Amino acid sequence: MSDFLTSRKVRAEAPCTGDCRTAHVREGIASLGAEAARLDRRGFLTQTMLASAALALAACGGSFGLGESMAPSSVGASIKLADYSALATVGGVAVVTLNGARLAIVRTGASSFVSLSLVCPHQGAIVATTSSGFQCPQHGATFNRTGMWIGGQPASNMRSYPTTYDATAGTIAIG
Repeated sequence: MSDFLTSRKVRAEAPCTGDCRTAHVREGIASLGAEAARLDRRGFLTQTMLASAALALAACGGSFGLGESMAPSSVGASIKLADYSALATVGGVAVVTLNGARLAIVRTGASSFVSLSLVCPHQGAIVATTSSGFQCPQHGATFNRTGMWIGGQPASNMRSYPTTYDATAGTIAIG
């Protein structure tokens, strides 16, 4: 250590040329050796606990909205109502893939429909249809037939898309 201090004193008296501060810092760190540069046990445990807590927060509460970013913002497609027998009655659900997007189309009335992304708004898993609506197999969030969150792991509502029914043509346009 005394050589290190002596060299620092000599360097401090010498005129500075270029980026002398960072050069002195690098030399000082290198001369301290690996032993002094290592974390002690308490520092290591503290760093590890902080990293673990950050990961836990990201896995639980910090991930709201991840699925929403995975669901497309628009679909821009249409289907023929006659091609989906499940949509013949109110409450019927048809699962379709349009332009790469997995959707559930729900008949909510005689001439009204709802189109929902099947990407869970919590973490991005593909939700499954149930007798009363939808459920995420990854974390158990449940949604009703219109995509509203109703229970299980807290999540936002399922993403819905503008849906227009043309009774004359027998088509449903999804925005």
